[in-house]
Amino acid sequence: MSRYFLVALFLFLSTPYALFAQEKMPLKDTVAQQDVNDIFRILFKKNTKTDTTSKKTSSLAILPSIGYTPSTGFMFGADVAVTKVFGNPKTTTISIFDAFGAVSTNQLALIQLKHNVYSEANKWYLEGSWEFGKTVVLDHGIGTGKDDPGISPIKYTYAKLYENIYHKIFDNFYAGAGFAFNYYTNIDDERENSAKSKTRNHFYSVKNGFPTYGYTASGLSVNLQYDTRDQPFRAYKGVYVNLSFRSNRQWLGSDQNGTQLKTELRKYWSLSKKNPEHVLAFWLWGSYLLKGNIPYLELPGTGSDNYQRLGRGYTIARFKGPSYFYNELEYRFPITANKLISGVTFFNMQTANNQFRTRLFEYWEPGGGAGLRILFNKHTRTNLCLDYGIGKGSNGVFVGINEAF
Repeated sequence: MSRYFLVALFLFLSTPYALFAQEKMPLKDTVAQQDVNDIFRILFKKNTKTDTTSKKTSSLAILPSIGYTPSTGFMFGADVAVTKVFGNPKTTTISIFDAFGAVSTNQLALIQLKHNVYSEANKWYLEGSWEFGKTVVLDHGIGTGKDDPGISPIKYTYAKLYENIYHKIFDNFYAGAGFAFNYYTNIDDERENSAKSKTRNHFYSVKNGFPTYGYTASGLSVNLQYDTRDQPFRAYKGVYVNLSFRSNRQWLGSDQNGTQLKTELRKYWSLSKKNPEHVLAFWLWGSYLLKGNIPYLELPGTGSDNYQRLGRGYTIARFKGPSYFYNELEYRFPITANKLISGVTFFNMQTANNQFRTRLFEYWEPGGGAGLRILFNKHTRTNLCLDYGIGKGSNGVFVGINEAF
């Protein structure tokens, strides 16, 4: 199957008719579910009753994590996700708070605090992230469609903060504004087998007038959002559209001015009335540099979304550029009759330009894979995600709480 056929298929699936031809009533599961809590009660004979109700409006999930890469060493951490409804569950979307912390044997560490909060009847919506750490990216350069030029590990210390606030204009439609502050310092470039060679971060920074050891990108954004999903982090149906116009300004602390347009589309089709967990999900994500420049470590690419789930099959920042576009198609399905264990298969493609001859949409990089889901809380649909992704010359295991999108 050619990549051009897949592109055409993705575009067809995202036509306006397919986007908005959805009922607004929430889907109800008619088959009894069992989550991790039910299994615990059964094993210890505390309660064997199962149900399909959704009376509970909050949950807590804790996921210990361990991983290893040659660049980070062994990494140990934990992810805590809390969900709660701040209002009438019939008219108020569930909110989520997520905290993740980790340390590695290579003296790397990070803390991430993220939230998506809906007020009563969704009149206001607050989305934000506070992230601090010392980390490393395996840099492969800018653009897609070229042979791998080798890896340049880049260690750096960073602080990334953003807050967006939205107000409901009418049903399902929101308008808002935001502020973002991203700071990078102690940038340490390490070029394998070539101590005298300057790295891509060095050349890009010098070419575009940024300091090579650290820089700041700080700006304001204007945002529009349309959301008909029946649930924000594990939807069975609906559509989500977000448009964001961000402008980095020197008077806000940025090293340079830069203007970006960011777009996102998510679409969900439930394929069964009896088992609504049979879902076909589609994701488009794009960031386009309209004017000015942005720092090297700010370039959009693999893993640039809020939860770093773009591009399963590749390491973070594997592909990037001043402008970047991504699309993914995923099929989700229950495996066990009690819905405790589910599965997914997915396929994605990404493209990026550079500052020379490579244009956006000229070259595509494919990825795909499959995964398992373990249901933590059936009332809030909280689940553990275990995915194995494969890319061109790349593969890996990806772990997280709740769906990739």
